[in-house]
Amino acid sequence: MGEQIKQVLTCTDYTTTNEEFVLCQCSDCSFRFTNPRPDIEESVKYYQSDDYISHTDSKKGLLNKIYQIARDYMIAAKYKSTVKKYNARSLVDYGCGTGDFLKYCLDKGHQSIGLEIDESARKIAANKGCHDVYDPSQLEKLSDSSADIITLWHVLEHIHELHPTVKHFNRILNSNGTLVIAVPNYESYDAKWYGKYWAAYDVPRHLYHFNLPSMTRLMNDKGFKLIESKTMRLDPFYIALLSNKYQSGGMNPIKAICVGLMSNLKTIFNIQNSSSIIYIFKKQ
Repeated sequence: MGEQIKQVLTCTDYTTTNEEFVLCQCSDCSFRFTNPRPDIEESVKYYQSDDYISHTDSKKGLLNKIYQIARDYMIAAKYKSTVKKYNARSLVDYGCGTGDFLKYCLDKGHQSIGLEIDESARKIAANKGCHDVYDPSQLEKLSDSSADIITLWHVLEHIHELHPTVKHFNRILNSNGTLVIAVPNYESYDAKWYGKYWAAYDVPRHLYHFNLPSMTRLMNDKGFKLIESKTMRLDPFYIALLSNKYQSGGMNPIKAICVGLMSNLKTIFNIQNSSSIIYIFKKQ
């Protein structure tokens, strides 16, 4: 391991296997990654759980119900602050899951394509009326300058072929195209509070872990310029519930509310305290 790469945490996969994974960090660029990182074929088993709601649409249990309510509430806000704000007509939603955001954009009259690796999630999306949903391998077949906006809602951290994929985003977007990326922020207040129990590390499904400097540097290198960053104000409450469960075996809603409120309060003064950050980029 090079001198610039240091081990910073050991985290547990609480969703499927209870295996432990090391988080490593580059001291130069502050980029973190999960080690070892499972390959694409091996990764499949880590998603095979009823608890992985973005692929199942499950409403069983308190956490899943809370997730569904928060997701439905946030869809309109996501649309207004991205697709509508930047006057996008054509959309690619990469990692569209079961298609809720994609369907919302379709209903608003946008030409919308979804890319999703999980076949069962694609079927659920199709049943909702999202018929142009394909495996991510079809990304390279999309035409140059064919999209006004590409959105990734908590997806970039899962992508194995990270650098080639981002290069394709640059190719597919038109000259005034917008790239929207929402990811957890490991420098957030709640991440520091929970440490190795922070649910948004979500190893090994999350292959990479970002803060604002590492995300900005990655995208600058791929021809994008950061023009705006926003917080996701509901994320710290849900993440805190899960983190409490991992830490002590119980969700402790009162504690989760307190941590979530404190995270949001600190974000007012510094976006880098945000549990999750929405990054909005333009092509350079």
